[in-house]
Amino acid sequence: MAIVEAPPFTAQQAPLPSGRDTAIDFLRALCVVGVVLLHAIMVGVTVVDGAPVFENASEGTGWIVPVSWMLQVMPLFFIIGGFAGFLAHRRQRERGGTASGFVAARVHRLLRPAVFAIGIVGIALVVLSLTGVPAEIVGVAGFRYGQPLWFLGVFLLCQALLPALATAHARAPISTLAVLVAASLAVDGLRALTGVDGLGFINLAFVWLALQQVGFFLADGTIERLSRRCRAVCGAAAATVLVATFVSGIYSPDLIANINPPTGALLLVGVVHLSAVSLFRVRIEAFSRRPRAAAFAAFVNRRTMTIYLWHMPVLLGMAGLSAVAALTTGLALPEPSSISWWLSRPLWLVTALALTAAVAVAFTRVETRPSPVLTESPRRVLGAVTVGLTAVVLLLLIGTTVLTAAVAVCGMLWALRLARRSHQTASGESVAHVVRVA
Repeated sequence: MAIVEAPPFTAQQAPLPSGRDTAIDFLRALCVVGVVLLHAIMVGVTVVDGAPVFENASEGTGWIVPVSWMLQVMPLFFIIGGFAGFLAHRRQRERGGTASGFVAARVHRLLRPAVFAIGIVGIALVVLSLTGVPAEIVGVAGFRYGQPLWFLGVFLLCQALLPALATAHARAPISTLAVLVAASLAVDGLRALTGVDGLGFINLAFVWLALQQVGFFLADGTIERLSRRCRAVCGAAAATVLVATFVSGIYSPDLIANINPPTGALLLVGVVHLSAVSLFRVRIEAFSRRPRAAAFAAFVNRRTMTIYLWHMPVLLGMAGLSAVAALTTGLALPEPSSISWWLSRPLWLVTALALTAAVAVAFTRVETRPSPVLTESPRRVLGAVTVGLTAVVLLLLIGTTVLTAAVAVCGMLWALRLARRSHQTASGESVAHVVRVA
């Protein structure tokens, strides 16, 4: 994984936007809330034969299809990540910064809140085991917690490669995107031909890197220079092709199924999202400047990674307390997808959002603390990225247990040490700046 220094910017490049892009801030905040809502509605807990049973409430259901169309926001999130990262990287270079310094900052600001969250979760698993909670339930809790951590690993990889891909974008924007898209579709084709679903996980790199690359076109003004008609036609064409892939059986109409492993369907979703955002951006920006909308965006964007890392423990805690309450009182929990279950979802979702927000407020300091002075050594940065990714992959492959949490925390601490030049603190940007425009 080479850290490539980009060539100097020329006068022909698009000027940097002045001030914050409130529309992008607002959309990012909506994406984060969408992720929490999607995961919350997929939590199923019942009591069978006097024992709690935790399951995916959407598994085998038809309602997940329209819900996934509304709440599958990850393609847009990675486009926004590319937009924000491209502009932040350009600003850093104009201030004399290096690609290695940019990546070191991303490593530090992504892994620091993760170390804190994973460490506490590991301690919580120990407490659950010591208090007599069955090992099977503790294992399910650890597995469920670890599932969303794919985002941490993939986003870290995308940000680590961003300087090199930004250089490629400056030299050959269309060709670079075409290569990433072609690689994504090739993986889908190979998976279909061989029947080996595991091959699809290669697209954890190609699909999300392609969507990040699309964000570069939004950042440099290419998208805005297209006519409204062209943008509308592209969005409509992508939507039509997407529906055709559903009808033909190429891709599942369940967009959640298309994320594990990622498929080319997410690229089409990203084009639809981008088209809609570009067409309605002026209206979105006007709405985002309203006091309540601005306050909402500011609250979420300041705590993006904290919300993401802690929403699953909140959901697992809610599920566990529901099971305990049912066992204690003898009241039956509603069967997932039943009428009574749906009637209880509004309260469940509001509670999930409120508790996640409360936890995020409590741990905001971890995410917003000033960064230390970071290394600019390509070798140390490469080591930090490699060690950090390895720690996340460990949790994804084996699951979050007391042992894997401890090993992952140690690995991430090592990665942070590699990314840091000294213990001296600087007035650098906080972790929240990783996923937003500075």
